[in-house]
Amino acid sequence: MTGFQSLLIVTLSSLFLASCGIVRHGVQPAHDARPDRKDERFESGALIQEGQASWYGPKFHGKATANGEIFNMEDLTAAHRTLPFNTIVRVTNKANDRSVDVRINDRGPYIGNRIIDLSRRAAREIDMFNAGIGNVTLHLVETGDRTVTSSNSSSRESFTVQLGSYDSRERASSEASRIQGTEVVGVEIGNRETWRVYYGNYSNPEDAEKGMRDLRRKGFDGFVKQREN
Repeated sequence: MTGFQSLLIVTLSSLFLASCGIVRHGVQPAHDARPDRKDERFESGALIQEGQASWYGPKFHGKATANGEIFNMEDLTAAHRTLPFNTIVRVTNKANDRSVDVRINDRGPYIGNRIIDLSRRAAREIDMFNAGIGNVTLHLVETGDRTVTSSNSSSRESFTVQLGSYDSRERASSEASRIQGTEVVGVEIGNRETWRVYYGNYSNPEDAEKGMRDLRRKGFDGFVKQREN
């Protein structure tokens, strides 16, 4: 391969990434990074997941949820590991076909393979309160803070180190160019798009913390976050 052909391939690859809302800066495979996969976007009414549900109540009533709200076990809300906050899903109890619409405002559950943790009221609405757990389906009713995709509805969490958030891609790219191994990701929240500088992709927060410590030793600062938030 000639030098010109190599340069052409690199240039075309950079343009492709930029068109997807992601600009990479000297990215090397991060520890625990996952292979790229094509995201499927879900429309209203689509089946997005099925599995086991549980419910939570008195122990967490009055405490802050993952999105900063105060948990009220009598509201129709739920916790999910990765669905965007404020997504509304229809939860149907497969044992009796009873359904309830809940809004995602918390993270969890973290027991076994459970896919959703309902508020006490929601569990009662689908007659799952006494059993404590039940097999359910989740259908998308309304998108929340972000578009619902096969990635952020999968319950497979991913973590990163966020180094900054900017109103323009140019400012974010300028900052990211100082740090090898970063990427600039466009995030649409509501009707507003921001550009975040991420470092690394990890399947658990402990490894992301190690990545952050490495950055701090090099004079950069940031914080660990779940990519889906």
